[in-house]
Amino acid sequence: MNVRPDQLPSMITRAVYPVYMVSGDEPLQQMESLDLIRAFLRENDFSEREVLDVDAQFDWQRLLDEAASMSLFATRRIVELRLPSAKPGKQGADILKDYLSRPPQDTVLIINAGKVDGSAKKSAWYKSVEQNGLVVQCWPVPLEQLSFWLKQRFKKRDIVADNDVLAYISQHVEGNLLAADQEIEKLYLLLGPGKITYADVAEAVTSQSRYSIFELVDVLLGGDPRRAIKIITGLKAEGVVPVVLNWALAKDIRLLSQVAADPRSADFILKRSGVWQSRVTLFKACLARHPQRSFHLMLKRCAYIDAASKGMIDCNVWDEIETLCVRLAGSTGPALRS
Repeated sequence: MNVRPDQLPSMITRAVYPVYMVSGDEPLQQMESLDLIRAFLRENDFSEREVLDVDAQFDWQRLLDEAASMSLFATRRIVELRLPSAKPGKQGADILKDYLSRPPQDTVLIINAGKVDGSAKKSAWYKSVEQNGLVVQCWPVPLEQLSFWLKQRFKKRDIVADNDVLAYISQHVEGNLLAADQEIEKLYLLLGPGKITYADVAEAVTSQSRYSIFELVDVLLGGDPRRAIKIITGLKAEGVVPVVLNWALAKDIRLLSQVAADPRSADFILKRSGVWQSRVTLFKACLARHPQRSFHLMLKRCAYIDAASKGMIDCNVWDEIETLCVRLAGSTGPALRS
């Protein structure tokens, strides 16, 4: 069965399936869907959880071994398979089909996967997941539907936001639901439940002495690594989710890479991309410090941090973010030029 993330709360209680698959490239809906599935299974006495991270060296036999092994405490178990590429390969596909042909009792498989493309949906292993379990596909909310999504999200916090507030948040988050959710949570903490206007939001935001992600990005573009580290420390202390910060970094690094590939059209590309005139100088200062290849390598690092932020790679995410920020704020050294 296929369901949307918003349908999952009403559908999940119908049955305990042997397999659940949550896939896509929208992190907030993906995390919340996984949390809901885990909570439902815990309510049904699935108290043990084993996590298997799939990478290039992963031994797929481990999945069958987990299915065959007995629980030490005779309890129901969850086996969570993290599949970032959503492509198990031939061996993985065969083992998934074999596993689902006779799923073990008292064990539920959760597949936490990246975006599934069209060819994968036609594969036998994916069809086997659909036939035996529940599939949740998490897609980005289209910009034309973002205001409605925000309104419903505010409603969960008993907040009624006017259209100017919805437009303000839509403009700043550019479709990133995790960033939008953080903005709503911040406004709830500052203003509480009830009706809010753009004037309320403006006053609350300007009265804060806290750091912002957007301030950090401008400091990085301007080339001030010491201040950048101070801001990162503040953002970490305030509980900013790393994947939101990484999204903001990747967005501007991607634009820098595009401009570096065609520097003569810098002004046109920046204007077309909606960069405010006050920030054009900052972008040009950063472009003067790095060649295009450096931005390309930084984007690869953003992809690594994104996977780590979602628990698909074991590393210190904040250390990785700090290293990336220092590189962006500084000038390219031999390691990045190689």
